[in-house]
Amino acid sequence: MRRLTRTVAAATMATALALVAACSGSDEADDTNGGGAALEQVTYLTSFGNFGRDAYAWVAKEKGYFKEAGFEVEIKPGQGTGSIIQTVVGGQAHFGPIDLTGGLLQLGNGEAKDFVAVAAIQQRTMAAIATVEGTGINTPKDLEGKKLADTPGSVVRNLFPTYARMAGIDHTKVTWVNGEAQTLMVTLGSGSVDGIGQFVVGQPTIEAVTKKKAVLLPYSNVMQDLYGNVLITSKQIASEKPEMVKRFTAALLRGLEDALANPQEAAEILAKNVEAVNPVAAAAELQLMAGYVRSSNSGTALGTLDSGRVAKSIAILRGAGALKSDLTPEQVIDFNLAPKS
Repeated sequence: MRRLTRTVAAATMATALALVAACSGSDEADDTNGGGAALEQVTYLTSFGNFGRDAYAWVAKEKGYFKEAGFEVEIKPGQGTGSIIQTVVGGQAHFGPIDLTGGLLQLGNGEAKDFVAVAAIQQRTMAAIATVEGTGINTPKDLEGKKLADTPGSVVRNLFPTYARMAGIDHTKVTWVNGEAQTLMVTLGSGSVDGIGQFVVGQPTIEAVTKKKAVLLPYSNVMQDLYGNVLITSKQIASEKPEMVKRFTAALLRGLEDALANPQEAAEILAKNVEAVNPVAAAAELQLMAGYVRSSNSGTALGTLDSGRVAKSIAILRGAGALKSDLTPEQVIDFNLAPKS
């Protein structure tokens, strides 16, 4: 009888321990990728607020692509090229997309350092001046005497003198005021400014916010061969964790591919995670962006970067007097980490 009692007690204790272990294991599973390894915490910045053009990051998170690659990703709204570079290099974020031309200007003019591009998001620049009907702006020349708003570190604003020079207008006759990424379109709709710095894909959202027809002046009309957004990280991370960079890039590009293939789904995922998102406008932004993500140079592969094209971009900026020092493509891009065509 005593042996039976000891046996039952041992079995009861084993069952209890198993239940405790199971509960503990379920908690730990939330922070793993299913293979037993803990997920690496990563902070990612969007390019500019939370609009449809950045929905692909939320798609990668929602569909588990980041988790499969071994990451738990926190997505935060970015505030343009200059701010993103500072945040990534300063260690407050690991990755973020910046306009490559803006990055070249920052690096070549000594305003930033220690960052590196590892993939292209868009093969052509989407930078533009945006306005609405009724402001009297229909051509670049019409910008003279007008007031424009943008964030201080935005590529649209920083590249404007070069754009103006190539478009044949006097940039000193244009007034810029500071604005925030999420409120620029409201500022435009209020009539307090004549135009804003914006990407061309912002057209549907501008029209949804202002209730007016948008008018855009794309920089690509006068500046050819310029890339759009590229994914950056710090030189330290690229040097110390190259495989981690490749895994993150691959997961993000999976989200980009899905977002372009199904923009409506991507817009709904964005709206689910971010307040005040207009899913219709977000989906329309992604549809417009699709034509900028691939080009004849990149073929079918996403994310590729070509040294020759980057050299042309540098030459354009040098020719316009926008760079204080010369650069090489390798100073801003790690071609060993970038996807291959």
